Amino acid sequence: MRAVFEGAQRSVELNLANAGKDTARYVISFLEIRMNKNGTFEQITEPDSGQLFASKYLRFFPRSVVLGPNEAQVVKLQLTGVAQLAPGEYRSHLYFRAVPDEGPADNPDNAGHSDINVKLTPVFGITIPVIVRAGNTTASVQLSDLSLDMEKGPRLTMLFNRTGNASVYGDVTVDYISPQGKKIQVATANGLAVYTPNQQRYLHLPLNNAPGTNFHTGKLRVTYSVSAQSKTSQLAAAELPLR
Repeated sequence: MRAVFEGAQRSVELNLANAGKDTARYVISFLEIRMNKNGTFEQITEPDSGQLFASKYLRFFPRSVVLGPNEAQVVKLQLTGVAQLAPGEYRSHLYFRAVPDEGPADNPDNAGHSDINVKLTPVFGITIPVIVRAGNTTASVQLSDLSLDMEKGPRLTMLFNRTGNASVYGDVTVDYISPQGKKIQVATANGLAVYTPNQQRYLHLPLNNAPGTNFHTGKLRVTYSVSAQSKTSQLAAAELPLR
């Protein structure tokens, strides 16, 4: 899930829903995040070379939400300061953090004792990228360095090579093609992105050892595609002969 501003679009609405059984409070803020070459993320305060933050050009409301069980709330994002945007892609991440109920921590069974009680409460949150594209933005991607590791699964490794001034985002499908031409889907990975300014990202994908597959003969075909308005467009494809 992500929010993208491009063209004349100036606002986006997000629907935040509480699927739990208790009333929950959520605090909303922006985080700046770096994507590493292995696909992991880490929080940063200063942009990397070639990275542009979107948060200073965006505002949102409300900033906190209290939702009962099965209740929902629309969070509205608005793009501001459009005239200040130089051509390129800007990205920040909207952070929805659940605030735990701060009930009394005292244990009545320990009244009169000097024991120290420690209560650990997990804090749940989710981030979604918010992308602003200004001016002319283009991107293309190629797949390379395909290799199969039979000792770990089997597991397929591939390298995404992105060019241009925009991110790429799509779904990965891996098909096994037998020597007779029979196709069997052995893996999928949905919502895989390579964000600017990264030019490369590795993916390690476990394969399903389904009936009819023999990873010592035939070939693997990898397809990276994006779906929009009920249409699927291929971004990149590659094959790995097996032996």
